[in-house]
Amino acid sequence: MRMSLLLAASAVALLAGCSPDKPAPAAVVEAPKAALGTFGIDTTAMDKAVKPGDDFYKYVNGTWLATFKMPADKTRYGAFDGLRDKSEADVRGILDELTKTPPAAGSVQEKVVNLYNSWMDEAAIEAAGITPIQADLDAINAAKTKADVVKLMGNIDYSGPVGMYIQPDPVDPNKYTVFISQTGLGMPNRDFYLDKNERFVGYRAAYKAYVTKVFELLGDKDAAKSADTVIALETKLATVHWANERQRDVQATNNPVDRAGLKKMIPAMDWDVFLAGINLGDQQNFVVAETTALRDGAKLLDTQPVDAWKKYLAFHLANDYANALPKAFDEANFAFYRKALNGQEAQRDRWKRGIGLLDGLIGEGVGEIYVSKFFPPASKTKMDELIANLRAGMGERLKTLAWMDEPTRAEAQKKLSTFDPRVGYPVKWRDYTAFTVTPGKLFDNIRNGRRFEWNRQLAQMKGPVDRTEWGMNPQTVNAYYDPTKNQITFPAAILQPPFFDPNADPAVNYGAIGAVIGHEMGHGFDDQGAEYDEVGKIRNWWTPATKAKFKEATTRFGAQYNAFCPLEGQCVKGDLTMGENIGDLGGLEMAYAAYHLSLGGKEAPVIDGFTGDQRFFMAHTQVWRAMQRDDALVNQMRTDPHSPAAARGSIPERNIDAWYKAFDVKEGDKAYIAPENRVHIW
Repeated sequence: MRMSLLLAASAVALLAGCSPDKPAPAAVVEAPKAALGTFGIDTTAMDKAVKPGDDFYKYVNGTWLATFKMPADKTRYGAFDGLRDKSEADVRGILDELTKTPPAAGSVQEKVVNLYNSWMDEAAIEAAGITPIQADLDAINAAKTKADVVKLMGNIDYSGPVGMYIQPDPVDPNKYTVFISQTGLGMPNRDFYLDKNERFVGYRAAYKAYVTKVFELLGDKDAAKSADTVIALETKLATVHWANERQRDVQATNNPVDRAGLKKMIPAMDWDVFLAGINLGDQQNFVVAETTALRDGAKLLDTQPVDAWKKYLAFHLANDYANALPKAFDEANFAFYRKALNGQEAQRDRWKRGIGLLDGLIGEGVGEIYVSKFFPPASKTKMDELIANLRAGMGERLKTLAWMDEPTRAEAQKKLSTFDPRVGYPVKWRDYTAFTVTPGKLFDNIRNGRRFEWNRQLAQMKGPVDRTEWGMNPQTVNAYYDPTKNQITFPAAILQPPFFDPNADPAVNYGAIGAVIGHEMGHGFDDQGAEYDEVGKIRNWWTPATKAKFKEATTRFGAQYNAFCPLEGQCVKGDLTMGENIGDLGGLEMAYAAYHLSLGGKEAPVIDGFTGDQRFFMAHTQVWRAMQRDDALVNQMRTDPHSPAAARGSIPERNIDAWYKAFDVKEGDKAYIAPENRVHIW
């Protein structure tokens, strides 16, 4: 469009003022510019006083890290967070437009507007008080026996020591099955109850204050004692829980049983009552995850008083719906979960939190509008090209991996050939017809949304696995790999600078979104994904010799992350983060190979003094530019399978030979790893 206007203007000039013997100058059309800097890198963020071989992360991001001020309503801020802010603002614009022109009655757009408006109607929430949960509190209070407690837990509206979810069956990925997993804690995981470190003692004190406050708001006359009861029960539950690292063991958590086997494995739970309550009364087959944790957690139903479980159920009910209850509940919830646990100084604007609510309950209803406004078809075309090149890059690497024998290599190539990439948005949108949204009824709307989602999954179990379904919304700034479907998915919102910019230098796109694509592909071959074959079935396709070499490499790689300690006494857990770390390293290796394939044997130009390889690695580290509050960092390192941003933007590079050549990194530099100690996996 811009070129057409310029050409028209040139024609007008020719007709109006140029003599025949003096031709008009040709119109000059400026090439589109990269969103960041001159070629896609924000060079003003760099600290060129830092030697790349000493601290590459600070070399690329140092000035930004030294000068950026963390927003009061954030616990971390970086490239992902900046894009999430943009996505929120884009969605708010959509909501503003929908409000100006009321959508058709009964349409998904009307439900989006009504749900959002019910969230923003704080006066109605205050006026309702705790009336929305009063019937539930009365039902809990009426419980007299263990059977009564189990019946209450067999309801998706209540919490308990048993969690249920529906996914493709790892034995037959073409059908769904029911997974059973440990759950039921109010704090993030067992560490927060059991770790004797002073920081965790402080978290427990803050949690007691929060639980006490909730009971006070519920009108409990002995709130502190009730809080002690709940925390004591949860501590017993935490004691038998599996650690996060152990939960990552695909083989240990894959325990298929029939109904009789389930009753034998976890006898303390009345499964007939529990399953009937969540509409799984006829279900005969299950996969049990943390076997001993579920068994021993259920035993607490016999050893702990009914009154203790009633206090537990009442607290978790109020906690789960705190944002739909009066402001005092919401503020208490923020004070513990966001401020005490993560260091967040101020609550986020209500409209931003409302958009988060929409994402969780009716996300594809928003996404359908988002895509039509903010995702150009050209971005999808370019992504398809990048994915094809990444697949080719991975294919080339598979041919030359010295640690892999031929039988395993053939299986890996077969899995790579069957990767199913999805870009931008799903081919069909979710049907929200059965989701009832009532104006001014926030609590009811949230509860209806949760029930709608569970019932939707239950209905899916009657048919084959839906391979068109997405696990993220188009407006989500993220990506994922699903091992049971061998699919990689890239929502529209991540396909923006600094991850993807059609006007940026190709080296930058390969180092940024290319590494993200490679990362998701790499999950198909990480320590968890490698347990699944090309059709999503848990199957050992490795020879023992190659598996041993893979394990040796991952052990050495994990040690590099174990040594990354951003806070005193708080270090990354290499076992917990192994899958993501392998994805980061493999993704960068794949992207680098793909970048050079794209050059077709030609030398990349030097731009602003940087070679193509330098721009490639700088783009990757720029993507991981971020800062984080200390408490949020501790929380992440104890619970999250992703390493901190500074590790993700520095450790993979140190294992890639090309990085050393690109930045002339030599022995004696602080980041130097001897060639024989560099880890090369994928």
